[in-house]
Amino acid sequence: MTTDTTGAAPLLSVRDLTIAFGRGSRRHRAVRGLSYDLMPGETLAIVGESGSGKSVSSMALLGLLPPRSATIEAGTAHFAGRDLLALSDGDIRGIRGDRITMIFQEPMTSLTPVLRIGLQLTEALVEHKGMSRAQADTRAREMLELVGLDDPARRLKQFPHEMSGGMRQRVMIAMAMAADPAILIADEPTTALDVTVQAQILDLMRDLKTRFGTSIILITHDMGVVAEMADRVVVMNKGRKVEEGPVGEIFAAPKEAYTRKLLDAVPRLGAYATAAAPRQVVASPANPVETGGRLLHTRGMNKTFRESGLFASRAGTAAMQDVGFDLDAGETLALVGESGSGKSTTGRAVLRLLDLDSGVIEVDGVDMRGLSTAGVRKARRQMQMIFQDPFASLNPRISAGRLVAEPMVIHGLASGKEMEDRVEQLFLRVGLEADHIRRYPHEFSGGQRQRLSIARALSVNPKLIVADEPTSALDVSVQAQVLELMLELQQSLGLAYLFISHDMAVVEEVSHRVAVMRRGRIVEIGPRQAVLNDPRHPYTQALLGAVPVPDPARRRGALPAMDPALLPMGPLVEVAPGHRVAGEGAAP
Repeated sequence: MTTDTTGAAPLLSVRDLTIAFGRGSRRHRAVRGLSYDLMPGETLAIVGESGSGKSVSSMALLGLLPPRSATIEAGTAHFAGRDLLALSDGDIRGIRGDRITMIFQEPMTSLTPVLRIGLQLTEALVEHKGMSRAQADTRAREMLELVGLDDPARRLKQFPHEMSGGMRQRVMIAMAMAADPAILIADEPTTALDVTVQAQILDLMRDLKTRFGTSIILITHDMGVVAEMADRVVVMNKGRKVEEGPVGEIFAAPKEAYTRKLLDAVPRLGAYATAAAPRQVVASPANPVETGGRLLHTRGMNKTFRESGLFASRAGTAAMQDVGFDLDAGETLALVGESGSGKSTTGRAVLRLLDLDSGVIEVDGVDMRGLSTAGVRKARRQMQMIFQDPFASLNPRISAGRLVAEPMVIHGLASGKEMEDRVEQLFLRVGLEADHIRRYPHEFSGGQRQRLSIARALSVNPKLIVADEPTSALDVSVQAQVLELMLELQQSLGLAYLFISHDMAVVEEVSHRVAVMRRGRIVEIGPRQAVLNDPRHPYTQALLGAVPVPDPARRRGALPAMDPALLPMGPLVEVAPGHRVAGEGAAP
């Protein structure tokens, strides 16, 4: 619901903000002449791609920029009669964490790992509000209850690593709201979260905004979140504000080409609801490949991770329970579910990156579990993996060309001039340039690094690629480009993808079939249209109901009620041709 701010004075007024990094010839202006107002009780979304300046501009308000490398060259930011940019370190410290608070994208890096949650929650209350330790403890328990954490007294004694990602983000929100701030800056607060947890966090932020009357600056590249939460939108590109307006106008009639490009790149659940297969991006491949034969066959895969140590649980954690599916050449099977559902474990098991307790894995008719170490290495020529964070998966000390050539060297596929030519062909194939070969990973953008990862995977001519959240760390426009590339490669080369994701709109765009996992089990599997258009399992219905809608006129409703203890987790039962759903009862 849009906040009415007619006639009100701005709570925060930013004018002509310019921020630069570096010195001399390496000086780069990250923010250029940014101006905007934040009204009382309003949610203002600042959107744009990575490097647009949206996070930097907000960190400047709280004095969080690195002093040795960042310089505020010009501008003012008036709040409560004071220019935030002109305050001393002591004065801004008195505002930061009290009148203006901030929550970050990854709560695990924001919370101190060696301190209990209670101490971290009460620290600001003692410092800024002058509360006694007992008063701060009482307030901390109240806030944990408000953000929906059960047993607050026990949670206060826990360390950050003892909580899930969603629980840690709830703690960060409790910390930010405990001081009753006038402004909450939320920097990508849900990007690292699963779709159902994201929906819960957005509902929580909306409820607390109403309860406390807090204004919110929401920094994000997720246009679905913007449509659901924002009253007004500021669009940034390369450090400049390119457009500003009410959220409805920005989505319905964007004035600038960049804004239109940003919105056009947003995947929308339902856009391919009537299509029987992913859209055709290759009109007529130069060398048609055969598809349709069974490439991957798995049955009864089980894996339990057991802890070590004196107090470790004997039962361990069941990451996979009786998981099985087939995958044909040229087909994409999407694995979806929340964190901890077993998606990534399943992908790693298929590649023999971990050993199963029991089960069958056959690739092109070869029993993967029966192979020796040398046999597994040879078989991996047919199987490659693309990871979520390409920067973490690429050796920063090796040039891009060597990174792409390395698998060919390991498998003895090419050498000398032949390998150099092959590397150059792969770079061009994935949309990179020949002069990129001598660069290092840090010299590429996020999208270029993912293209580099794809080129590396293609270097051994695989038949199967396991793609583990390959686009979730990318901006929407870059994500669209990478998805286009993956579809083009599949249709040209006949690749099979095991596509792991929690983004249901992306899954709809690229998959032929969908398998939904929960607590290590497949609870629903079938053709994409059947699973996404006619979900039968309550958990699948909850996942789809939690997806943000990138349209302010069609905002997501309340999450459907779901008692996890009552969810069917029995054996899969066929409800339609190729469409199987977990039956009633507990897992066998």
